[in-house]
Amino acid sequence: MSTPVLNLRTRTISHLDHDLLAFLVDRQTRNLSPRTVAYYREKLTPFVAWCRQDDVDSLQALTAHHLRLYLIQLKNDGHNPGGCHAAYRAIRAWLRWYEAEYEPQDWRNPISRVPAPRVPLETLEPVSIATIKAMLATCKPRTYMGDRDKAIILALLDTGCRASEFVALDMADLDMQTGTAIIRHGKGGKARAVFFGAKARRAVMRYLRHGIDGALWQTGQRTRLTYSGLRQIMRKRAKRAGIAAPSLHSFRRAFAINSLRNGIDIISLQRILGHSDLSVIQRYLAQTTDDLAKAHSATSPVDKML
Repeated sequence: MSTPVLNLRTRTISHLDHDLLAFLVDRQTRNLSPRTVAYYREKLTPFVAWCRQDDVDSLQALTAHHLRLYLIQLKNDGHNPGGCHAAYRAIRAWLRWYEAEYEPQDWRNPISRVPAPRVPLETLEPVSIATIKAMLATCKPRTYMGDRDKAIILALLDTGCRASEFVALDMADLDMQTGTAIIRHGKGGKARAVFFGAKARRAVMRYLRHGIDGALWQTGQRTRLTYSGLRQIMRKRAKRAGIAAPSLHSFRRAFAINSLRNGIDIISLQRILGHSDLSVIQRYLAQTTDDLAKAHSATSPVDKML
């Protein structure tokens, strides 16, 4: 997905429009992903429209009261807590950019007086191993589609990649000897390493024998697989297996919880997932009662008493 360069001189625009366009240009020049720039545009455009309706014609005219009213309006319009929080984050980033960019005299950023909306900490369900096995059973060996889809299912689970990162991988990013792949443009533009285990690597090797070059994951027409194409593969395999189709992100959750169960330390897990904040990982770790019981059994203070 490409993002066009924004032009500030195409027409006469309001202060709010000008500042929004300038902010989006700044995000582009920071080499943020097109998806991230699109996220800011998607969240801030309706906010600008709302400001106009409330006769707010510039960011300096914006008050904490306006921000609170907008968040209430989002809730009343049916946005869930996560959607309200996403809009708040975009507005916060815009206002902080404006403050740093223009350093307006005698202006206090109103976002400093409006705390972020609370988001309930709900555990997110991972794709089950039973679902993975059922989907793998539909992949016919020694066929392009069968070998490709098996490699995709195992690699998506084994690397913990975001789906957008996964489809962006090139052959040049992958070292098959070590099983290391480089995510060159992760969330926030950060690069990191992810890893293919021995079984996932063998599946990828069988897929590569079909003559893959350039993009790592390809369609039947040998063009780069897209996000929607990856989602369609999962739906097709789930349908053939007679099960509900898992979401792409549920593979990432499954990587997190199963890695934790298998003994990975939390810092290594954070680095592989590409999270800057440990608190984010908590949403992936849908630990069962059995997990907690085993953890307690291994660390019980009374049982460990001399």
